[in-house]
Amino acid sequence: MITADPQVEIEAARTARRARLFTRINAVDKWLQVLGLAWLTPVFKAAAGDNPRAQMGEIWRQLGVPLLAIAAFLMMWATLAPTVQTSLGAIPGPGAVWEEAVNLHEDARAKAARAEQFQTQVDARNQRMIEAGRPEDVRDVPYTGAPSYYQQIWTSIQTVFFGFLIATAIAVPLGIAAGLSATANAALNPLIQIFKPVSPLAWLPIVTMVVSAVYTTNDGLFAKSFLVSAITVTLCSLWPTLINTALGVASIDKDLVSVSKVLKMNTWTKITKLVLPSSLPLIFTGLRLSLGVGWMVLIAAEMLAQNPGLGKFVWDEFQNGSSSSLAKIMVAVFTIGIIGFLLDRVMYALQSLFTFSKNR
Repeated sequence: MITADPQVEIEAARTARRARLFTRINAVDKWLQVLGLAWLTPVFKAAAGDNPRAQMGEIWRQLGVPLLAIAAFLMMWATLAPTVQTSLGAIPGPGAVWEEAVNLHEDARAKAARAEQFQTQVDARNQRMIEAGRPEDVRDVPYTGAPSYYQQIWTSIQTVFFGFLIATAIAVPLGIAAGLSATANAALNPLIQIFKPVSPLAWLPIVTMVVSAVYTTNDGLFAKSFLVSAITVTLCSLWPTLINTALGVASIDKDLVSVSKVLKMNTWTKITKLVLPSSLPLIFTGLRLSLGVGWMVLIAAEMLAQNPGLGKFVWDEFQNGSSSSLAKIMVAVFTIGIIGFLLDRVMYALQSLFTFSKNR
């Protein structure tokens, strides 16, 4: 009778556990990349004993080098900024910008407290009217104080997503039509070539006049300024999605198209079961580009039209000309950049989610 070596069994179990661990790490790595935290993967692998020296090199490349570059940038900024004098004083360094960011946060908290106090007073006044038997005197009085920095950020995010969704609703169907039909492509191509290079600064006056002429009510669901900014975003951001969708649809394997003809698929089934799944990667590439373009266009539109949002905040601070204006503008610049990065991560996460679901 042959007996198994306990040491061999222990080693086999250890190897199996290690294999399962690395399988989990590799599965998590996909989502860490989506979140911009890919440097955690070599940390996990090093902790699991997978060539710690090589993994430390990977950690240095993915985390150490970027942090070193940021530190070098901050040092150069802090050193050179005081040497540049403007009409508003010297360029603020990192410390002054951080201090102004804290001040904007405290100001936002104070404004939120004032808005809450105002609403409490309105509610108390309405309650007194009800108790006095005068319900007809109950009023919903809106707070008219200046918006906080966070409210301006939220306004810009809402506007860019609204314009982006409209652009997507227009661009994807047109892109599918252009990709499936040579005739549709021939019809759309001249319009794309003419309108794609047009600056948002050229669209803005036209959009403003059209919205003012068509949207005449003052009690509508959306404010005119919101619609002007959102439509400008739509007109400038739909082109990358349209072009990439058309390219993705036109690049579908011809054999698959032939199979759809053999199976006599109707148009809707062909689009949902064949066209969209096959062209999703390029469609999402177009969506990511469109959202980035839309975010840049929005800031310019808000600055020029003085519509509520981060762009107006930057312009107001530039016009204000106080000693802290430059620092506040630089806070807004970093805010715009960080939000742009996060918007791209959101689209990348959606792309990964759809692609993952498709491949399962």
